[in-house]
Amino acid sequence: MRHWKLVAFVICLSLIVFVASPALAQIKLNYSVFFPAPHKNAVLATEWAKEIEKRTGGKVQITVFPGGTLTPADKCYDGVVKGISDIGFSVLAYTRGKFPLTEVSDLPMGMKTGLVASKVINDYYKKFKPKEFDEVKVMYLHGHGPGILHAKKEVKTLDDLKGMKIRCTGMAAKIVKALGGVPVAMPMGETYDALSRGVVDGSMAPQEALHGWKWGEVAKYTIENYGSSYSTGMFVVMNKQKWDSLPQDVQKIIEQVNGEYIEKQGKLWDEIDKVGRDATLKLGNKIIPLSQDEDRKWEKAVKPLIDEYKKNLKDKGLPGEEVVSFYFQTIYKYQK
Repeated sequence: MRHWKLVAFVICLSLIVFVASPALAQIKLNYSVFFPAPHKNAVLATEWAKEIEKRTGGKVQITVFPGGTLTPADKCYDGVVKGISDIGFSVLAYTRGKFPLTEVSDLPMGMKTGLVASKVINDYYKKFKPKEFDEVKVMYLHGHGPGILHAKKEVKTLDDLKGMKIRCTGMAAKIVKALGGVPVAMPMGETYDALSRGVVDGSMAPQEALHGWKWGEVAKYTIENYGSSYSTGMFVVMNKQKWDSLPQDVQKIIEQVNGEYIEKQGKLWDEIDKVGRDATLKLGNKIIPLSQDEDRKWEKAVKPLIDEYKKNLKDKGLPGEEVVSFYFQTIYKYQK
């Protein structure tokens, strides 16, 4: 009799485990990243995914698809909205016009580090909670280090820059034009060859490009035009329905990891900028700091772009004036 009771108990226990198994099963998510696998940003994205898997005890498993293999960079955000990917990491400006308020993150506001850019854009998001992100769940936002000028010849004044053909995209194209240069639209991947052959005289980008894209081999001068420097806003977002389906304990863990990775991501941008800076100096190239008076001239030259942003936002009924004021105050708080 006891034997049959034991058998019955084992059978019941097996049935309980079988019924409960779906609840214990892994939550599998896919993550579309536009950076190629070897790039340190793709490596950090993978670390973020692994950290979530670790802290959830393996309950959440995130498969990373680098290099735009799941969704191309310019389709990444919409891919998350449509559920093609559960999570996506790309550049806000690749879908320009979709995030009018958050375009503040791309303005030439004198950003000096990627850490500051990343802290400021997340502070902005928490304060203003822009409706343009309502289709997704934001994990965190970030921005690269200062976008400055890299050129084939010395540039010390605005007069030196006048008429130079400068590779740029998006907001950087407007900055180049405001500074008196000639904007040339071109993907990053084509820039090395264009600089080498003299198709362009320079390019705007963070210093990371001097090493990561090997520009230091063909652009011998880096100009520290910080008064007119810019950053570029980037996103890590999750499909909203997928987020809502996650258990609360999992959501809490992901939010904790997100908060930590704002700083990690910002510091990474600064680390790879330093690698680029060291690499170009090792090649014997020159870094040219603008004089204080000259830097102010460059800053004054791009100010109309900020005024234009505020006017455009006002016309759309959005608080552009308030956002710009907040951005400048917050940059000052972190950079002082």
